[in-house]
Amino acid sequence: MTISTEQGAMKKSEYAGGSLLTVADLTVDEVAAILAAAGSLETMHPVERARMLAGRRVALLFYESSTRTRTSFELAAKSLGATTTLVSDKSSSIEKGESLKDTGLTLRALGAECIILRHPNSGAPYLLAKSTGLPVLNAGDGMHEHPSQALLDARTMLTRLPGIPAGRVHAKTLEGVTVVITGDILHSRVARSNAMLLPRLGARVLLCGPVPLLPEHALGLGSGVEIERDFDKALKRAGSSGKGVVMMLRIQRERVVGLELDLADYIARYQLNEERLAACAPNALVMHPGPMIRGLEIAGEVADGPNSAIEDQVRHGLFIRMALLVRALGAGEFESVTV
Repeated sequence: MTISTEQGAMKKSEYAGGSLLTVADLTVDEVAAILAAAGSLETMHPVERARMLAGRRVALLFYESSTRTRTSFELAAKSLGATTTLVSDKSSSIEKGESLKDTGLTLRALGAECIILRHPNSGAPYLLAKSTGLPVLNAGDGMHEHPSQALLDARTMLTRLPGIPAGRVHAKTLEGVTVVITGDILHSRVARSNAMLLPRLGARVLLCGPVPLLPEHALGLGSGVEIERDFDKALKRAGSSGKGVVMMLRIQRERVVGLELDLADYIARYQLNEERLAACAPNALVMHPGPMIRGLEIAGEVADGPNSAIEDQVRHGLFIRMALLVRALGAGEFESVTV
């Protein structure tokens, strides 16, 4: 995994406006506009909100299983008045070998105006955007990125951390914030997108994990991102900042086959439990993108404790994804909700 602001071979102008394939395509001002739109949509009357994309057609194309991302995108679209259709690899011609390009062209011919894509191959959203000419929202592509997750994580931090001006997002909004991301960094598109986005808002990101899950040779660390192998030291750095965040990632069993990983040792060294949190960062905000494996990367008491913002992340995800859909399909409406 290489963390870089230069992602993909396509230039931003080569795909439909409103697409979001990588956080690298967003300026800080665009991030601020999306976050502002999410806030406006959250406070808007449901009847007014349901008129924003009334009659528009959104396709959810999911080649991998998903609960939070798929459901929140679907509920977001329906809350805005759009019609949705779900296409999965288990219940369509994809199972028969149809290519991503042909599936996308079929959806376009059937009237889809925007496609939300989750795919096991990195870069798949670029291919879909180029071949269909439609706005494409990347809902996770392989080990590459998960842009909407990084945006909802940023919104969660802005609303939960003390002393952060949530209404004014700029290059120093998260200055003084230390974010520890711990777990399977190598395979995590969530870690990549957060490590690309958060430093641009002023945060310091510490990546933490054993060598098999965080190989130094596979990382091109950008400004504001560094490796700290010792989880306790990383937590203490977050705790001492006064504005600490601990983001735990699950061990992706489907991706770590063949890696030498002792789970008992991993739990001893990297699990976030009550004792470790209290000793190293008692006031840190605890986050997890899900799905969460209680008893492995995080103790249930911590996940359910007062520091936890895990349910907040899910709630913010709904409004972030509403904002992205309005941005993709209703430019005028997007401008109106960012004012």
